[in-house]
Amino acid sequence: MKKYKEYVENWEKKIGSFLQFDPEKAKADSSSEGPLKGIPFGVKDNIAVKGFDMTCGSKILENFNCPYTATAVEKLQNKGAVVVGKMNMDEFGMGSSTDNSALGETNNPWDTSRVAGGSSGGSAAAVAAGLVPFALGSDTGGSVRQPASFCGVYGLKPTYGTVSRYGLTAYASSLETIGICAESTAMTRDVFNIIKGIDVMDNTTVDYKPSGKDDSNTIAVLKVGEGDLSDDVLNSYKVSQQRITDLGYTVTEVELPTLKYVVPAYYVIATAEASANLARFNGIRYGLAEKGAETPSDLMQMSRHSGFGDEVKLRILLGTYVLRSGFQDQYYHRAQKIRTAILNDFNRIFEQADALMLPVFPTGAFHHGSSDLTQLQQKSADLYTCSANLAGLPALAVPSTIEKGLPIGVQFTAPAFEEERLFRISEKLEEVFPVQNPEGYSKEWNK
Repeated sequence: MKKYKEYVENWEKKIGSFLQFDPEKAKADSSSEGPLKGIPFGVKDNIAVKGFDMTCGSKILENFNCPYTATAVEKLQNKGAVVVGKMNMDEFGMGSSTDNSALGETNNPWDTSRVAGGSSGGSAAAVAAGLVPFALGSDTGGSVRQPASFCGVYGLKPTYGTVSRYGLTAYASSLETIGICAESTAMTRDVFNIIKGIDVMDNTTVDYKPSGKDDSNTIAVLKVGEGDLSDDVLNSYKVSQQRITDLGYTVTEVELPTLKYVVPAYYVIATAEASANLARFNGIRYGLAEKGAETPSDLMQMSRHSGFGDEVKLRILLGTYVLRSGFQDQYYHRAQKIRTAILNDFNRIFEQADALMLPVFPTGAFHHGSSDLTQLQQKSADLYTCSANLAGLPALAVPSTIEKGLPIGVQFTAPAFEEERLFRISEKLEEVFPVQNPEGYSKEWNK
């Protein structure tokens, strides 16, 4: 344990992936037996773990201590895994860099001048640095897959409804799911198989009903246009396409006609749901309560003004706007129709292919601040990941190459409940290109 703590502390000085690190705090809540006995894991700080804080990366919840544990976490504890800490994140899951956290900065283990991605940046960075073999995150529009790609690890967004959201702080309820960052395909599969399943505490959970098809023979590859990807990402994408061809898959190039509508539809729906979900943070029942307010209305306004960051305020305002009387048909209802069209596009592809390969993000890990990508450009770049959330489909980010010292990933998506197809593809690619590790990575502490 001493070696482990020293290893984490040395890395944390450089990357800041944890908001709380305490390997002893939840140890008693884990089973003394089980397939994951003694394995440490991190939990994104918008997922409940009894005894730990749950800040969501926000000042408004900075001192909130969680009184219960999320179902997904509890299932892992029952199999012997031990929560060692809570991971940094973009405030309330809103961002692509983890720079939007109000409580700390997380750096990419491969280059600390660059972001780890977001919003589950802390989870991905900790796995990449070897601090934990896996960590839970949440994926609303790519928040597990994008940081996994930036940090060179595996990132799974499960089929919507297969993993309980009980204990996950709500941001955009119809889009988000608890996901997994892990050091290998096998670990990703093991964790998923433990946390999936119906939960009486979450009535959106569903029966897990895969088709039972044993083999994935045909993989569709999304056609990308000139200038859609940076040179590094385009090269990595082509390498992965060649690999799946060399592995014997039948490869067919396809287009997603609705792709250009993904980002506007996503941000209309996500912000609308955020405006409703975040209304509960009013300074009255829990969280930050600013002093000096003379009325409940003043208390709410002052607390939300001080407690929420700029990105959260922006999304609440946008969501409130699109839900105004007279605007719902123009924005929200139209976005829901586009959402259906996106799913139809995927279904059309899956009539001729078992899975679809597409980029994760148009660039590799960018520098902190807006020197590489502005906040608006980061939002626009979400088109490849948001599509799976809008359609409710599973998607898995897989390490692809190292370009100029930085990892680049590619993602695969499949029909609902076909996570196993993704794992089988990933396993074959892992044999060709196993996970690479940043300088300073070690597992000596575990011996």
